[in-house]
Amino acid sequence: MPDNLRPSRRDFLKSSAGLAATAAAMSPVASFAADDLPKKTATQGAERINTKIAHDREVALGLLKPTKKDLEHGLELHKESIVFDGYGFSPRSAIDGDRYAKKVEAGASEAELDDLREDMSMTRCVTDPIERAEFLQAWKASGVTCIFQNAGEEGQAPLTLMKRLARFTFVTDMLRDSVSKAVTPDDIVAAKKAGRHCLYLTGNGVPLTQQWVSVEEELRYLRLFFQLGIRMMHLTYQRRNMIGSGSGEKNDGGLSDFGEHVVKQMNKTGVIVDVAHSGWTTALQAAQLSEKPMVASHTTCAELYPHFRAKPDNVIRAIADTGGYIGICCISRFLRGKGDINRMLDHVDHVVKKFGADHVAFGTDVAYTSRNAAAESRKVPRRRRKTRLDWRSLWPNDPYVTTSEARNSIAWTNWPLFTVGMVQRGHSDEVIKKILGGNVMRVAEAALK
Repeated sequence: MPDNLRPSRRDFLKSSAGLAATAAAMSPVASFAADDLPKKTATQGAERINTKIAHDREVALGLLKPTKKDLEHGLELHKESIVFDGYGFSPRSAIDGDRYAKKVEAGASEAELDDLREDMSMTRCVTDPIERAEFLQAWKASGVTCIFQNAGEEGQAPLTLMKRLARFTFVTDMLRDSVSKAVTPDDIVAAKKAGRHCLYLTGNGVPLTQQWVSVEEELRYLRLFFQLGIRMMHLTYQRRNMIGSGSGEKNDGGLSDFGEHVVKQMNKTGVIVDVAHSGWTTALQAAQLSEKPMVASHTTCAELYPHFRAKPDNVIRAIADTGGYIGICCISRFLRGKGDINRMLDHVDHVVKKFGADHVAFGTDVAYTSRNAAAESRKVPRRRRKTRLDWRSLWPNDPYVTTSEARNSIAWTNWPLFTVGMVQRGHSDEVIKKILGGNVMRVAEAALK
């Protein structure tokens, strides 16, 4: 490629440092970078470049090597599109290290400390001005309109599933002028038009009382969580439950009799069936049963690398036949190869070429984390850590070690460069808009009919 067609990475990143007075005259490339700047606040004293975002962009650009034409077109296309992360996390805040340390010294239990850490990472964007500035900066850098937000801790217990739902309801209640809660696809369209962002909520399990009095009694909380705003649920999470087998099980027993009732009730209620963490047989049988579009919201293609969290072509075909989508995630160990942005785009291309552009999206399954996180965590006194593996983390052995280059290239704030990569690969604007958000919007609309 001729050097004169390549944008200078140095110039591209340098533009992130400011030049606010000339922002109106900037090219799409420079404007994209300038948008990342946090506003000057009393707590910050001066504007400063977000070196973390800039570094991740430099890594991705170095791997993509787009022409100036592709870069500018991709950034402009990204800016004008509804971008809907098919499964992910809004930016995470740093904990308050001093407050956390006091809880440790007071003898708080591991459960209390885990809840506190999660609560802080999810809600300090509301209570701390510095964390809020970085939270909004990451949103702006991503160009994402809406996230199908993980709003339920893994499991089936209603009270456990309620915790993250409460936290993100709190965030969207308090920051509604910037990040609101969406309950219909029309809310997402309205947010885009208003220049806001929003969260569409998903749970990490079907809420079950597990008293097993009757099918109807077990499923009565499904409607309640729908009324609270949950629009998608995992059937399983890694392990086997009464619905079916998780992706981490050596032997996949498929969808249970009760699981069939669950899928039918989710269809009826308006909750999207998600088999991202389900075994291949369980996922296949759920797709064959579902009468509405269903998804594997954050996964990869087993044809390219047969990780247990990937989905084979017969499962992808069954999901596509429902009208659903496969969300390609930003997890290197699932993508394999070099595990970078180019490999991620390979998985997107595989679905487009074999199953059609209507059936693929990005479900990143990653989050931006505040640059203050490490410093705040260092304030916490060292203590004896539990050594037993969490139930939800009982995975088959997978010793793969990713590289920083791979991780940085698929950082959540690099979303605009995902679009650039698709432009480079020759996808039409119509196809790219479907992958960026149109397919998730279509499935969300179908679920509520």
